[in-house]
Amino acid sequence: MDLINKAKEFETRKMKFPTTSDRIMAAREAKSLILSLNEIYKKNKDSQIMDIMKRLTVIKQKIEKRLKGKPLTA
Repeated sequence: MDLINKAKEFETRKMKFPTTSDRIMAAREAKSLILSLNEIYKKNKDSQIMDIMKRLTVIKQKIEKRLKGKPLTA
């Protein structure tokens, strides 16, 4: 269950990324955690793992939204 501890640590980490490369690395880390947890979830069907994946997905989406920037208005 080291992976679950890693995911919880990622959740509680401060989400301040001063550079674009930091944001990219955080998004990639979140994605890899989600995919790894998904493999465990397929075997166990534990709802707690699904909740962790959902929270990580929200964090990842926020990071990716910040990466894309504000849309230009016409």
